[in-house]
Amino acid sequence: MLSAVISWIVATIGKLGYPGIAALMFLESSFFPFPSEVVVPPAGYLASQGEMSLPVVIAMGILGSLLGAWFNYWIAVRFGRPFFERFGKYVLVSSETLDKADRFFARHGHISTFVGRLIPGIRQYISLPAGVARMNLAVFSLFTALGAGIWVVVLALVGYWVGNNQVLVMNSLHKITVVTLGLCVVLVAAYVLRLRKNRKLQEE
Repeated sequence: MLSAVISWIVATIGKLGYPGIAALMFLESSFFPFPSEVVVPPAGYLASQGEMSLPVVIAMGILGSLLGAWFNYWIAVRFGRPFFERFGKYVLVSSETLDKADRFFARHGHISTFVGRLIPGIRQYISLPAGVARMNLAVFSLFTALGAGIWVVVLALVGYWVGNNQVLVMNSLHKITVVTLGLCVVLVAAYVLRLRKNRKLQEE
């Protein structure tokens, strides 16, 4: 079944070209459960065969991710805050909670967005709380592009180097994901320590 899906993805990307990569990554980055692991590596494989350009594949992957993130952000801005302001009391979300979320994303939205884009299962949805909190769109876009860019580069290079063997691709991505999660933990820990250090300096 998976092999058939991968073959279809390769064929689809081959027919639609670079816009197909952007479109599929838009789906992956929005609400639709479409894994990027079966989109970008086949495009990387096609690049290794000389049928596509690797830099353009990466650029289209990042563009699609950003468009999907903007879509989720817009949905959250348009419907999220009004929904919670009206019905939040029924799900234990108060106005004070929303205000705290606003302050959190105003101060820590950049690191939250960047790290969130690197974590499986979170990368598609980090745009929602950012939108509800109305995080600065320029900052949101920058750190979304940075986080998504790292992941897209990894996916493209795995497809380029490993080829179209899905078993090897998934094994490689599993190892890379474990390393990435470890780096995210280190990054967040360093960020928290820096905040505490700055707070102590301000108190002295």
